[in-house]
Formats: sequence, structure tokens, C-alpha cells
Amino acid sequence: MSDRVTVSVIKADVGSVGGHARPHPLMMKKCEERLADGLRAGTIDDYYVTRVGDDINLFLTHTRGENNRDVHGLTWEAFMDATKVAKSMKLYAAGQDLLTDAFSGNVRGAGPGAAEMEFKERGAEPMVFFMADKTEPSSYSLPLCRSYMDPFTTTGLVIDPRAHEGFKFEIVDVCDSKKVVMSTPDETYDILTLLGDTTRYAIKKIWSKSSDIGIAAVVSTEKLNIAAGKYVGKDDPVCICRAQSGLPAVGELLQPYMFPALVSGWMRGSHYGGWYPCAVDDSDPVFFDGPPRICAVSLHVSNGVFQGLEDPTSPRGTHVALDYFKGSCWDKARSDAVKASIYMRRHGPFMPAVLGPEEMEYTTRPAVLKKLKERMEKLE
Repeated sequence: MSDRVTVSVIKADVGSVGGHARPHPLMMKKCEERLADGLRAGTIDDYYVTRVGDDINLFLTHTRGENNRDVHGLTWEAFMDATKVAKSMKLYAAGQDLLTDAFSGNVRGAGPGAAEMEFKERGAEPMVFFMADKTEPSSYSLPLCRSYMDPFTTTGLVIDPRAHEGFKFEIVDVCDSKKVVMSTPDETYDILTLLGDTTRYAIKKIWSKSSDIGIAAVVSTEKLNIAAGKYVGKDDPVCICRAQSGLPAVGELLQPYMFPALVSGWMRGSHYGGWYPCAVDDSDPVFFDGPPRICAVSLHVSNGVFQGLEDPTSPRGTHVALDYFKGSCWDKARSDAVKASIYMRRHGPFMPAVLGPEEMEYTTRPAVLKKLKERMEKLE
């Protein structure tokens, strides 16, 4: 048996009740049944099925490494099964994120988003899984910078010897289809120069510079990677973070979300809104197809399988994750997110409520400009 474990989170929107709201319970059940088949076949070692808004998120552990054909194929079949249920009920956007009719060996580029990391387990391996709806991968840049670069958020950067060594960041340039690895604390200001432009740059991976830890965080960026210079919809991304012992503590990973940053992607993928931290059960969009949602759940990885709040002897796949944004201490952040979102909505079709034309998922501007071409006159 390998001494390394791979944690994969693969997600997709394949249909919803009530517009872009939430998948039907039967869709979730179909995914659970398919993953249970994969567990029995030995393709995976454990699984957990959850959701944020209308996106189904499949959490998996296995020892097959990243981008494994069998693991990705299993999740593809799960999403296909859920799509069949959605189509039979004539649910909204059935199969929306499945961009091809046939699986070609990897879900990357085929529609679903994937965040995966392979590592050697520490003595205790707490993990935080962030799931976003109605937004894009670059939305994670601000909170991740605060958790991994800001000592006023993560005191461990000052007092923890291993965290003090800093981190390496893989940053994706979505307009030029390139990536670069940069280091903190020595390149902190250069990193922020790039990531401050959320229309072009996004964090893909973060590693600890301490030799005994390895990967620290990973974000799903699939649609960005296949769309050089042009967004193909918003990605509703997931982010996996390992926590504690040389890495940011759980609270240091969560603290940045107390600030409801303005992020893009809600309502037709074309508006800015306040990022709303909420429980999974509260992740349905309730105002103008939003606001953008962010959920955070936690499971331990123990001997290659998940451990949650359930009895340790419970069957694999029957996990109860800790839901961090469920508590009342997040009420102020939620209230601020709604207030900010209402403020932005009052701009109507004017910027900054809506994105720039190069990012708009829907726009009539080219057609309007074509219609007006003969009527446009040069200024004298």
C-alpha cells in the first residue's frame, strides 16, 4: 500500500430545481450510489457527497495520484447518472457542465472542476474544503493571500518555525495560458502585483517551503485553463487546504471570509456581489440569483480515509462533515455581504455592478455596435 494519499474534489453543475438553486436529492443519491460502486471495486478508498448551491461536489480519497483516469471516469459516470435524473425531471440546466458526450480519460477540459493533492499524511491531517457558487477561481486569491502571506491574519508566519519559512505559489495567467511559481516572503509584493488583477491571474497551488510538509492548498481552475483570453462561464471553484502544524491554523484559513469581498460571477455570470459565507444547507441563492456563496466544511484524513463527526466504525461514505460557516458568529459577515450586494445591484446595468465587456458571460454589445456601425461618426 502506498504511503501517500490523494484527496480529490471534483464538482459539476448538472441540473437544478428552481433555476440555479440546488440539485434534486435523487441526483445526489445517484452520485452516492455510483461512488459506492467505485469503493467496492477498489477504485477509491472513501468518498463524501455534498453540494454548494446548484453544484454537486464529490470528495474522494485514493492512492492513484492526481489526474487518474479511473478516478476521473468514476466521477464522470456519477455526473452522467445525475444528469439522467435531471433530464427525466426536466430540471434546469441538466448536464450543463458536461461539455462533451464521451469521457476521454480526464474531466479537466470536459466541464467539471477538479482540485487534487497528493501527500504523505502527518500525525494528524485536518483539512478544510471551501466550495464556492456563482463566482470564479480568482476570488480565492484575496483570502489565500491573507492566510498564507499576512502575519496579521496568520500569526503562525511569525511564531511557527516551519510556517516562518514561507510558501511557494503557482499562479496562472489565464489570458496568456501560462503559469509561474513564486515565493514568499521574498516575492510577496511581486505576487500581489499580479494577483491584484483578478481578471487575469489566479492561484492554482500553494506549497510549504518546509521540506517535511509539501502541498498546502489547491484551487480548481479548469475552465480558466482551457479558455485563454476568454472566460467560458464562471467556474464555481473548490479549494482544498491542509491545516495546522506548519500550515495556517483552521481559524487562520477561515478568518479572511469575515470580510465579504466583492467577487464576480453571479446572475448570468456577469455581476459583482458580496461573498456570502454560509452553511451548506443555506447555500441556495435567494437574492438576484445569489449573492455569491462560500461554504467551508472539514474532514480529517486518517489512514487514507475520511473521518468526520460520525462514529469511527461507520461505513465509508457515510460521513458527517463539520460545517464551519453554519454558526451565528458569521451573521455579521452575511449581513455585510447582502448590504454590499444590494448596493451593487442599485447600479443596474452600469459598471461597477457588471463586469467589463471582455468578461461578460452574456453581452449584446457586439450586435449593438454592428447595428450602429453606419451611424457612428468621428469626433471633430
